[in-house]
Amino acid sequence: MKTLRLSPLGDTAVYAEFGATLDLELNRSLQALAVALRARAVPWLRDVVPALCGIALHFDPCHPQLPDAVLEACEELLQDCFKSASKFEDSGRTVEVPVCYDEEFGLDLSDVSQRTSIAIKEIIKRHLKTQHWVLMVGFSPGQPYIGGLDPKLSVPRRATPRTRMPIGAVAIANAQTAVYPYETPGGWNVIGRTPLTVFDPARDPPSLFAPGDCVRFVAITGEEFVKLSRPPH
Repeated sequence: MKTLRLSPLGDTAVYAEFGATLDLELNRSLQALAVALRARAVPWLRDVVPALCGIALHFDPCHPQLPDAVLEACEELLQDCFKSASKFEDSGRTVEVPVCYDEEFGLDLSDVSQRTSIAIKEIIKRHLKTQHWVLMVGFSPGQPYIGGLDPKLSVPRRATPRTRMPIGAVAIANAQTAVYPYETPGGWNVIGRTPLTVFDPARDPPSLFAPGDCVRFVAITGEEFVKLSRPPH
């Protein structure tokens, strides 16, 4: 394994970049490598964070076992862990995500239908049918970038982003799906909404999604959405 670039990420992390553009097979290999790195339990390593095309290694700058040459040590660690990474492939969970695709939640379904020349019912069917998995989590706490979108549904982001995306919005852009944990600005095309709490700092783990998870979207009615949105008694 040879990284394209290994560079400092601030003063307490190293970023190993394996590609410049999204490659789904590469990303899946990176997820397995990240699990292998965590399993090694290196004492001076605080966290391992996979991204779309690379992995960030966060280290403790004050740890007594921290090597003097951190970049070289991280590269050696990556090379070594890559040898055992294959056994960690497909080790993520399967997360079932209920989605209501009704008109009041699928704010951009009509626009996506016009862009793709695909009927709304077929868009929903295609979104439910394909296998999805979490490529990375970022932008805001707990927000997943999910690969596996049907290529025929690959549309660009909206020309004018929304200043406030609805909480739980399920949105698509290019070759991915995102699920918004908060009311944040966003330019992705909203095709539905989930009643699930995507991120809760009081929950363990706080994020509903983790890199490498398989995601299965399940269609629900508006009534089911309301029922699932109610807090448990």
